[in-house]
Amino acid sequence: MNPHWNGQFSCFNLVAKTDEKVRTVVQVGDLCIGGDQFVVMAGPCAVESEQQLITTAEAIAAAGARILRGGAFKPRSSPYSFQGLGLVGLKLLDKARRATGLAIVTEVMSPEDVGLIAEYADIMQVGTRSMQNYALLEALGKCGRPVLLKRGMTSTLEEVLESAQVIAMNGNSEIILCERGIRTFETATRNTLDIAAVPVLKAVSHLPVIVDPSHAAGLRSLVPVLARAAVVVDADGLLVEVHPCPDKALSDGVQSLTFTDFQEMMDDLRPYIAMRSCARGVRPHLLSRVEVT
Repeated sequence: MNPHWNGQFSCFNLVAKTDEKVRTVVQVGDLCIGGDQFVVMAGPCAVESEQQLITTAEAIAAAGARILRGGAFKPRSSPYSFQGLGLVGLKLLDKARRATGLAIVTEVMSPEDVGLIAEYADIMQVGTRSMQNYALLEALGKCGRPVLLKRGMTSTLEEVLESAQVIAMNGNSEIILCERGIRTFETATRNTLDIAAVPVLKAVSHLPVIVDPSHAAGLRSLVPVLARAAVVVDADGLLVEVHPCPDKALSDGVQSLTFTDFQEMMDDLRPYIAMRSCARGVRPHLLSRVEVT
């Protein structure tokens, strides 16, 4: 390990890697995020209708995803953009879970909503705009659900772990970190995927680390290759946007994969996930479709 990192990150004692605490595995039902499984979370940016959500859930489950993502409450930059269905969206997510067996991850935006969303979600997502909403982080420390913490679009890795420390200090150590691209001077992509963040975070923290290639790229054509890069640097999973008809999506359609795109991406990732598993000491003959979860 870079000796400089010891002083930079070790102060976050509840989330920093130590000899006593090397790895946290977050249990969500029968899934182990941060263990030997590569866990794929996928679904639409926003819950729009029952048909849209159920058909998406069925398609991603058939392709190998194990967690359905979908925004019921949507923080949008423009006040004129679709803001989500709220409680109706949460109820649709619950219906999709019962229909497919997929776990649910959805975003929470305010401390006041934590209790309500915890009734429906298996994982509570903190979006990039909320990473330093400390009142929200403190509430999530008491929510009794795992938390998926997205890196702020202009945040350093030190600030990411600072926010994770706040959640842990308030009683919740079930935290998943997410690299989703940061804002730089580059304009060819929506954000710049900081692929080095994955091995750095895994070197200095015991928390699982996943990658969101959809928000990093902002273009669906780039999502599969960035997903492949995430596997190669030993991320613990992916968070991917998928929609039945991206061109008609109410949110982030340009970066959402079609069902066919998603199936092809999952098929493409399998040999890379197999190599990742072998590097972790998982015997090749034990690898199967269910390892890509």
